[in-house]
Amino acid sequence: MDNNKIIELVKKIRNETGLGIMEIKAALEEAEGDEKKAKEILKAKGLKKAETKTERETHQGRVATYTHSTGKIGVMVELLCETDFVAKHEDFVELTKDICLQIAAMNPENVDELLKQEFIKDGSTTIEEKIKGLVVKFGENMKLTRFARFEI
Repeated sequence: MDNNKIIELVKKIRNETGLGIMEIKAALEEAEGDEKKAKEILKAKGLKKAETKTERETHQGRVATYTHSTGKIGVMVELLCETDFVAKHEDFVELTKDICLQIAAMNPENVDELLKQEFIKDGSTTIEEKIKGLVVKFGENMKLTRFARFEI
């Protein structure tokens, strides 16, 4: 595989995932240039990395809310992380909003059920995998601790 193609694939995957250049390059080499296979390798490695962070304490985070346009459904979510830097990052804020939308649409009964649900914006991933993706990106533990959903 030529260098230009590797560079282009690294740029593309980095823009999509936010992962490190060398990590992406190694996955592409392991996958022999196959982008789909490299993404699977990165996902598997990322999930392993995320598992190593689960014991770290989370004292920062964000409370997010959503009210449906009809005014008849409202959601409040608490997503915790380790630092206020991450809690303020646009990717973290966006994830909290997406989780609110997920809860409004799918009405899970508890956090465990929510984590296992397919993400409504991308059925190829779950809510748990979305959170773990940010754990890998930022290198911080994150926990979805609670939510409330109200409906009239």
